[in-house]
Amino acid sequence: MRFAINTPNFGAYSDARMMAGLAREAEEAGWDGFYIWDHMLWTWPENQPVADPYVLLTAIAMSTERLRLGALVTPIARRRPHKLAREIVTLDHLTGGRITLGAGIGGDWFGDYSTFGEPPDDKSHAEMLDEGLDVLCGLWSGEKFSYEGTHYKIKDAHFIPTPVQGPRVPIWVAGMWPNKRPFRRAAQWDGVCPLRKDDEPMTPDDFRAVLAYISEHRTSDEPFDVIFGSRTLGESPQDAEKVGPYAEAGVTWWLEGFTWDDTLEQVHERIRKGPPRI
Repeated sequence: MRFAINTPNFGAYSDARMMAGLAREAEEAGWDGFYIWDHMLWTWPENQPVADPYVLLTAIAMSTERLRLGALVTPIARRRPHKLAREIVTLDHLTGGRITLGAGIGGDWFGDYSTFGEPPDDKSHAEMLDEGLDVLCGLWSGEKFSYEGTHYKIKDAHFIPTPVQGPRVPIWVAGMWPNKRPFRRAAQWDGVCPLRKDDEPMTPDDFRAVLAYISEHRTSDEPFDVIFGSRTLGESPQDAEKVGPYAEAGVTWWLEGFTWDDTLEQVHERIRKGPPRI
């Protein structure tokens, strides 16, 4: 199991210089990754300043050398996939192959879609996610690429450079368990970021069920990542008791998650204690 820091991209976390310093601290303390949220708006408990996640990731990339980085998760339907393809491949080169794409349909909790005149329609967003992932991979192939979908049409695009990572940038797909379609989708890619539909924390048994379902639909024998976000104390016996069952259930990445409720002093303190020891 590997361990990463996970923060929002709004509020105090919208300061790119501060985030770059936070990531540098995480690297020095032995963490393996640094992941951030991807929201356009956040209005609870009041309207918050928000930063573009890929600009934040650029600042983080420039101040780290080892951490894996990414946004968890980017709603593909909110972005033009050819523009996202350029951003991701540029970051992949900047980081020397340390970027991961987290992908999902997102939501309209604070108007990320509807405020800008886009329908908050999960069905069409799921279609755009599937098409968008196909487009990203086609563009990253380095070959001349055309595509004819319901939502995206591309004619003879030849994107270079190709990603540093092969065969492409890893893609982790989000989904609400026990909905099945997102997990059939995730089985086609490189990892899964599950949440429970009832907003309760995922349990080790939930992860066993997720992995059993994905194994029924997976056709590749390449490594597959399983991501879980929670909190630990930075104290070995308690951390091992909490984290161990998830590692045994197949979780490969533990994301130490922070929210708008955490002070920056609390975040710094937990990061400096280092990742859980199990």
